[in-house]
Amino acid sequence: MTRSGRPTRRAGLRTVLAAVAAAPLIGTAGASAARQESLPRELLRPVPVPSLEVMTFNLRFASARRPHSWSVRRPVMRALLQRAAPHVIGTQEGRPKQLRDIAADLAPHYDWIGTSRGVGADEAVAVFYDRRRLAPAEYEHFWLSDTPGVRGSNTWGGGHPRMVTWVRFRDLLDSGRQFCVLNTHLDNASQYARERSAALIAARISRFDPSLPLLLTGDFNTLAHANPVYDRLLAAGLVDTWDTARTRGDAYATYHGYKPLTPNGGRIDWILATPGVRAQREWTDTFSVDGQYPSDHLPVQASLTLG
Repeated sequence: MTRSGRPTRRAGLRTVLAAVAAAPLIGTAGASAARQESLPRELLRPVPVPSLEVMTFNLRFASARRPHSWSVRRPVMRALLQRAAPHVIGTQEGRPKQLRDIAADLAPHYDWIGTSRGVGADEAVAVFYDRRRLAPAEYEHFWLSDTPGVRGSNTWGGGHPRMVTWVRFRDLLDSGRQFCVLNTHLDNASQYARERSAALIAARISRFDPSLPLLLTGDFNTLAHANPVYDRLLAAGLVDTWDTARTRGDAYATYHGYKPLTPNGGRIDWILATPGVRAQREWTDTFSVDGQYPSDHLPVQASLTLG
């Protein structure tokens, strides 16, 4: 398993156990095959694989500043995530304690992989996943700079160090089929840094096995359809699942800053994918409790079939 940093939680023993549980028992395979021969033909048809539920969500870093402190937002975040129940969540801005809080609030079958973008308890682009459905086979972190292997490196004039966490998963409900998820948060201050970051991400994507489906989630800090960053990533062979989705929910600006939502506003939070991935449905989740949103961004969720 390729690692540029240790997983922030338990991506070890439980992953191994999940892999063992998913593997067929060699001693019973022949007997199972023999039994199947006597079953009615309609019972031998393959069971459809459920859609893969994928979310990208800028969590808004935890702070004590009211009225939108983390202590106020956390119960709303818990309710939203438990209600949405995605299999994969590409998160941005989460700080270590905040990520541990979210892990504690999710069901115990969730785990996550991530590391701080800089030294100390800095923000991460952690990837949460449902262990009943997915098992990580490989993961790595790299920084969006001229020195991508150096933690905290920032050589393009960005306001903060920026990075990518990627994970290659096995789908336990689809015969162990593998796919990759890359998760990122591009710079908020520098268009030049965003463009260089998009070029590096595109170059790294070209290294992945082209036979594997690939997803890119993130807060890109620029509008879809309106910036060279978006164009560069689509030129790398990706498609925007919002555009390709068979059905879509109502569109809103995905950044709202705790102000009234903007219908048909610009999307800076995207789920991109390789062309073989089919989006059955995609939507922005406007869940709130008594006017309190869990973050200053709306999460974007898609129901996907990997092809």
